Amino acid sequence: MWRKLCISGRKSAIYVYNKENAIISNYIPLLLYYWHMIIFLYGKDTYSSRRQLQKMKEKFKIDRDPQGLNCVVCNCLTIEPKDMLSQIQSSPFLAEKRMVILENCISSAHENLRKHLVEVIMEEKVPKTTVLVFWENTDTFKKKEQKTLFSLLQSQQYAQCFDMLKESQRIPWIQASVADTGDTISSHAAAYLAANIGSDTWRLASVIAQLSAHNIQVKNKEDGVLSIKKQEIGLADVKKFVEAKEDDSIFTLVDAIIAKNAKRVFSLVAEQYSTGKDVQYIFAMVLRQCRILLEMRDLFEREDVMQSAILAKKLGIHPFVAKKSLPFVKKYTTSALKTLYNELLKLDVNIKTGQGNSKVLFDILLGRWCANTT
Repeated sequence: MWRKLCISGRKSAIYVYNKENAIISNYIPLLLYYWHMIIFLYGKDTYSSRRQLQKMKEKFKIDRDPQGLNCVVCNCLTIEPKDMLSQIQSSPFLAEKRMVILENCISSAHENLRKHLVEVIMEEKVPKTTVLVFWENTDTFKKKEQKTLFSLLQSQQYAQCFDMLKESQRIPWIQASVADTGDTISSHAAAYLAANIGSDTWRLASVIAQLSAHNIQVKNKEDGVLSIKKQEIGLADVKKFVEAKEDDSIFTLVDAIIAKNAKRVFSLVAEQYSTGKDVQYIFAMVLRQCRILLEMRDLFEREDVMQSAILAKKLGIHPFVAKKSLPFVKKYTTSALKTLYNELLKLDVNIKTGQGNSKVLFDILLGRWCANTT
């Protein structure tokens, strides 16, 4: 059933995921074509649910309420219950339908109102002319009457759950959201955003909007017309807006890889997977850390600099990263770091050109690298 699917909303569509977290379909919301009485939008991904609610309001105005006289939003945290019930029962003005949106009804302090709404819904007393929409910013409630109304709304035909993006959904969401702006983004840049912002779709959307605005380049005037060209958004662009969130475990993993400690390497990679991180994130972080070590080692050999603060300033990296990396810079030679970095770059090309499953290719590289003791 459609209502049992867990979905993730975006700027212009709703994306449906299957059990393997793959996008299986996308569509502009069709709810407003069928006019069932009750719609329930809920979940912790409030960016997506808000976008969905806004699209529904816009669709209602175009199709049913061009004058904007029959769409009412009630914040149940502030409105009086009697006023709210009056809005539900009111007839549309010069139109066939009226949309009433109740925000935070389950979360509000109005216990008696929730009990009354359960009766109204169960006894089908919502006027046929009213499209009643419930919006909640969570899916967890403590009180009995809250759970009763929540369960009842969940059972409605058009109940939509907006869960936070899972680890494997973040990069596809970012890439699709960037595409909506008319831009493209590199895999490393998308992985960097996913790793350092996570599932905060509000912040992701904000950063993507900034990147899109930053990416506009005006070319030379030809025949009196200015042409606009957009380039692929790269890792350097993303770093201008988002600072890296450091993960101590990546330092340990890179140390084990360089040392060719196979048992330790695969144990640490398994730990990364167990915490929900996918291979794209792990690979991107390993590649980034290896590059930083190589740059620090090169600077040390050329200028004999070994203070982390100076290294951080000269290379433009976070002081924390420089401090955590310094022991490894002292421990490994430029040759060892360069060899690993080149192998990682080859893997990057293989993944981008579709030479195989990225997780399998990454495991093969690690196994081959650790087995080669020369």
